[in-house]
This record gives sequence, C-alpha cells and structure tokens, in this order.
Amino acid sequence: MAVTDEAIEKIKAMIVSGELGPGDRLPPEKELAERLGLSRNSMREAVKALEVIRVLDVRRGDGTYVTSLEPHLLLEAISFVIDMHDDDSLLELFAVRRMLESQATGLAATHGDDEAIAALQAEIAGVDAGVSIDDLVAHDIRFHQDIVRMTGNGYLASLIDSLSSQTIRARVWRGLTEQGAVERTLSEHRAIADAIAQHDPSLATSLATAHIAGVERWLRQATQATQA
Repeated sequence: MAVTDEAIEKIKAMIVSGELGPGDRLPPEKELAERLGLSRNSMREAVKALEVIRVLDVRRGDGTYVTSLEPHLLLEAISFVIDMHDDDSLLELFAVRRMLESQATGLAATHGDDEAIAALQAEIAGVDAGVSIDDLVAHDIRFHQDIVRMTGNGYLASLIDSLSSQTIRARVWRGLTEQGAVERTLSEHRAIADAIAQHDPSLATSLATAHIAGVERWLRQATQATQA
C-alpha cells in the first residue's frame, strides 16, 4: 500500500471508530503524523485527498476539520463522475435511475405521512397542461425530490438527485419534440401520487418504473435515429 493510501486509511479509521466525529478538529499535522507513524508529506497528501471528497475541510490559518459527513457532501464525487457522461452513457444513467427511483417510490408509499403526501399533491395541483417546458422540467424535479425525501434515506435521496439532475437535457429535448409529452407526464405524476396516497407500494413502484422507462425508451429511439 502506498504511504499516502496508508495515511488515508488511518485517518478514515479514526473517523469510523468515533475518535474523530463530524465537526472535530484534527490534531496539528506534525502531531498527527507522529501519532500514526507517518511522514508529514504523506499526511499532507492524505488530507488533500480527503478534502477533495469532502471528508475533511481545510481552513487556512485555523486547522483541518472533519466535515458534517452529510450524504450530499460525500456523494459530490459521484456527481462529478456523472457530469463527465457522454450521450451513450446517458442511457445507462437512466437505467440506474429507473432501478433506484422506482424502489424509492415504493418506499414513499410505505413511509409517506399525511403532510408529505399533501405537499406532493399540492405540487401536482400547481401545474396544468399549459405549463411551459422549462416549468414542466422544474416541476418534474420537485415532484421526484418530494417522493424520494419520503423514504427518509439521505444517501438514496442525494444519489437519485445526482442522477436526475444530469437528465434535464433529455427531459427538455423530449418536451420540445414529442407530442403530448406534457399531458402524459402530468397524468403519470397524478397516478403515482394517488398510489402513494393509497399507501400501495406495489402500484407506486410499478407506475414509477413505467414513468421513467417511458423517457428512457424515447431517448433510446431518438439516439438510434440520430446514429442511423
């Protein structure tokens, strides 16, 4: 194992064990290097690496701290990777989103409380068939975020949000070119919300799968037509 990797593992072990918790300040570099039996240079490189993935927060002139370790921070690295996708991999991202979000919708039907369900229904009531494509996409993002939040799983919510944000271009493209996309989207949203309100996880999962797969299928056909 490279010395920098060893330093990363040792700092990670301190966090996993609870020796260092969210918001805690790390000991000074020299002291920490001596305690862990590592060179200051390897310790410095390890801190830089852990800062990049948002595990540590280096505050110049103050010290190095463990971040909040909230899911949205730790999953930023995944967002960076997803940002690098090309048109071909967009279909793969949609497939991952379909698998995760359909199950999340089923969980929402199980765990969603009256307040969250009412907010979801209010979101749907706030749009109609005359909505612009940009506003439809914004509604679609809020709608799916509201559902995933009902699961109570911060990591799942952050991961799906990363995947969904990268599919906006495809959603706009569909809205601009496919006849009836607005009405179909709103109708599918209403059906999903009704299934969640009825606390029917099986139906909610099925409807969400079909909803996302519809965009995925359209995108595949459009991609194939472009490549023909």
